[in-house]
Parts: sequence; C-alpha cells; structure tokens
Amino acid sequence: MTIRKLTRANPDMEQVLGNFLRFGVITAGAVVLAGGILFLLRHASEIPDYRVFRGAPVELRSLTGIMKETITLHARGIIQLGCLLLIATPVIRVILSVYGFARQRDWTYVAITLVVLSVLLYSLSGTFR
Repeated sequence: MTIRKLTRANPDMEQVLGNFLRFGVITAGAVVLAGGILFLLRHASEIPDYRVFRGAPVELRSLTGIMKETITLHARGIIQLGCLLLIATPVIRVILSVYGFARQRDWTYVAITLVVLSVLLYSLSGTFR
C-alpha cells in the first residue's frame, strides 16, 4: 500500500460524493421552502392554538401518506417530503461509498461502511412504523 493511498482516497469518488451531498441538501431545502411558501399562502391568516398539542396527522406518518399528500399538493406533505429527502441524502451517500470502495477493491473500507450503513438503517427502522 502506498502512502498516497493511505492519506487520500480516490479524488473522483470524493468529488462525486461531495456533489451528491450538495445536490441532496439543496434539493431537500428547495422542496421544504416550496412547501413552506405554499403553507404560508394557504394558512398565513390562521391563528394557531398552542393550548392543545396536535402531533403530525396520520397521513403524514407513512411514506405512502406523504407521497399522496405531496401529489395532491398539500403543503405539509411537501415539507415532510423535503425532510425525508434530507434524511435520505447521507444514507444514499453511504451506499455510494460502499460502491466506490468495492470498485477500488478496498474490502476493509467496504466492511466498515457496511457496518455504518447497517447502524443507520437500524436507527431509522423505527421511524416509519
């Protein structure tokens, strides 16, 4: 193993992963912003009642419900979709890292990244029950 390999990963892989993270965060932010603007256009004059806590509506607690709300252009569904995109961005980045390390045949990093991916997926598995 050369010193270069130890000190720096593949610059192409770094560029792809960096661009993906940038694109994912910007896209998620744009979706949340669009949903927020739509929400304000429709509900800006309403006065919220903070005396009673109301959690997320049932339709926004599942992926299919979020997609239905987004397709029908409900603002809360669009905002929720943006949040899901923001959560999915680093998970997909880890998946892309596994692929990149496998292409480089760096099996140690493939194994480590798969452990990271499994921890991420396990921690998110209770989110959509």
